[in-house]
Amino acid sequence: MALALAALGASVGLAGCATTSRQLPAEAIRYHLGQPIARGSVAVEPLQTTTGIPPSLEYRGYAAAVETELLRNGYTRAVSGATPEYVATVAFRRATEQGPPRRSPFSIGIGGGGFSGGRRGGGVGLGGGIGFPLGGGPARDLVVSELAVTIKRRADQSPIWEGSARAAADARDPASGADALAGRLAAALFTAFPGESGRTIEVR
Repeated sequence: MALALAALGASVGLAGCATTSRQLPAEAIRYHLGQPIARGSVAVEPLQTTTGIPPSLEYRGYAAAVETELLRNGYTRAVSGATPEYVATVAFRRATEQGPPRRSPFSIGIGGGGFSGGRRGGGVGLGGGIGFPLGGGPARDLVVSELAVTIKRRADQSPIWEGSARAAADARDPASGADALAGRLAAALFTAFPGESGRTIEVR
């Protein structure tokens, strides 16, 4: 049975947020078959790899955040040299935009290969995007980060779960740092794992 990843297109009203807080909530959506999600050993990998080119330092931050959440939710780190039962592929995008953040121009879908990630400059599609309408005031620079994770069985590469999330932070705020946003996105993705399939959630 194939999973269909719908557009992540819900907009969150944040009127007045610009004057009360620099940190905007993260939004996440998860998809699965509605059956119990099996646990086991897992390896975290970039969605796409290029022979001879190591993953970027930025990717490693996102991968570490994802691995932390996987371990917290019952998975175990694959033993060196052993074949893991599952693979979690990670794709991300990070960019500075003049607020409010624009909708993501990318699209995603399980099996569709709509992401690129793990290398500097790689993008991640969030199916139509999610918007962060802000209250009044002058435009400001925002750091927008997107993360997508798919958990697959290693044996047949069939996906059992996937999720995508987006968050933004004022570029002047320490919360806009790469590791800070990576941690927020991973935590949002794995909130109440596996989550309600197809429902967009907001995590502050």
